[in-house]
Amino acid sequence: MTEIKKIIEDGKTVIGIEFGSTRIKAVMADPQSGEVLASGGHGWENRLENGLWTYHLDEIISGLQNCYADLKKDVLKKYGVTLKKAAAIGISAMMHGYMAFDRDGNLLIPFRTWRNSNTKVAAEKLTSLFNFNIPERWSVSHLYQCILDHEEHLKRLDSVTTLAGFIHRKLTGKAVLGIGDAAGMFPVDSESMDYRSDFEKKFNDLLADSGFSFKLRDVFPKVLCAGEDAGTLTEEGARLIDPQGDLIPGIPLCPPEGDAGTGMTATNSVKVRTGNVSAGTSIFAMIVLERALKDLHREIDNVTTPDGKQVAMVHANNCTSDLNAWVGIFREFAKLSGHELDDNELFSLLYNNALKNADADCGGVLSYGYLSGEFITGMDEGRPLLVRTPDAKFTLANLMRSNLDTSLGAIRLGMDILKTEDVKIDRLLGHGGLFKTKGVGQKIMADALNIPVWVMTTAGEGGPWGMALLAAFMVRDDRSLTLPQFLDQVIFKDADGSREDPDPEGVDGFNRFMRRYTACLRVEKAACETLK
Repeated sequence: MTEIKKIIEDGKTVIGIEFGSTRIKAVMADPQSGEVLASGGHGWENRLENGLWTYHLDEIISGLQNCYADLKKDVLKKYGVTLKKAAAIGISAMMHGYMAFDRDGNLLIPFRTWRNSNTKVAAEKLTSLFNFNIPERWSVSHLYQCILDHEEHLKRLDSVTTLAGFIHRKLTGKAVLGIGDAAGMFPVDSESMDYRSDFEKKFNDLLADSGFSFKLRDVFPKVLCAGEDAGTLTEEGARLIDPQGDLIPGIPLCPPEGDAGTGMTATNSVKVRTGNVSAGTSIFAMIVLERALKDLHREIDNVTTPDGKQVAMVHANNCTSDLNAWVGIFREFAKLSGHELDDNELFSLLYNNALKNADADCGGVLSYGYLSGEFITGMDEGRPLLVRTPDAKFTLANLMRSNLDTSLGAIRLGMDILKTEDVKIDRLLGHGGLFKTKGVGQKIMADALNIPVWVMTTAGEGGPWGMALLAAFMVRDDRSLTLPQFLDQVIFKDADGSREDPDPEGVDGFNRFMRRYTACLRVEKAACETLK
């Protein structure tokens, strides 16, 4: 305790702050071991306004401040120390989306998040132009869609960035972005560690043809790799994050990253042939490639690790939101019956019952947890849906197993595509909310993907811890260590975890569930078209 107190007072800890879909979380860690010393959090929710998913600007700032204040409170409670300084800080957030500013730093239109699917035309045109998959979520898709729609704000456009890039600039004054997050704005080159120049020229020609004088680099942030200098905390930034005035300016910040990059870091999945699956509000699988994919696949994003290696990303917008809503129904029933259960107990009861007592194929019960559109399955909008045949075995276990299985349905379709490219995976690690109930989400994913799935004891720390590790990498003692070496030799050298293997009955059951899932997508489509 005395040693920890001293490194906090001496400013030798690292801090990672991540803006997730439903929670902003801060983690303070020891840069020599990665041990989490304190944490803080703040809950928030996106809004659907005028048909677009957004977070308000004041919610972003107050969320940052409340999260950091909660971290300070935890430090003071545990160690009797007021948090004033750190060796390094890192900011990460949900990738992609569109934040557009004028030259005075004013937000021109409400923040458009990754969850929006209004950019279909732009994404298709850019994919055709580049012969390279440009997802609807990417910032360049949002920008080009605004151009196609002749949006008024473009006349005053000075800069475009992601949520992580916005917060980082507010803290440092630097318009930069880590290469992993930048790869969700515009395609990047793993050789030059920068935006792809061939695609950049084609996009600049599009801008000129549309009557704009600015070029891509005029408005997009500068690309940085893990470990590079990304600026220091300014006086204004220190007061923004800590209005109480205790935080001291001058702290180095590492390149801001997306939640995909922090997920790879937090699971030690930045080496070739490793992969991780982050399963929360959305779900994405990240597989570090030996070589670029041979063919264009609209369902697969091409992004990078925080140090620039090529990654195949399978992303689905919907994972645990509707699953959590069903748990909420049973929480309400338990309370009505006079039995208030805490979340851990409730999730454990429902999940373990599903794992032990449900039929392997959910007994004919089928659900879709689509709160929003789902590109992989061709849905522009979402309608949570539960459907079954009259003779289905409609039990509590099958209902919950169906909700668990369907949270992996879209990602399974994307992973099947990677098999056609002969992508090799030596190790797949899971992290995120789906894995909080020990063994359940892990086992169902192993059966769903027919791959052994590891969950590390540190998996619950998630993205903010991964961001803290990237901050630690920037101030590492041995500057010769690469990011994979730093994680292997320093952070994860004594790591522990559990492994779940697929079993034939579970694999066969999930395959039968997927045949119904795929065949009944027309039912989900009809629900979107008719239920307004």
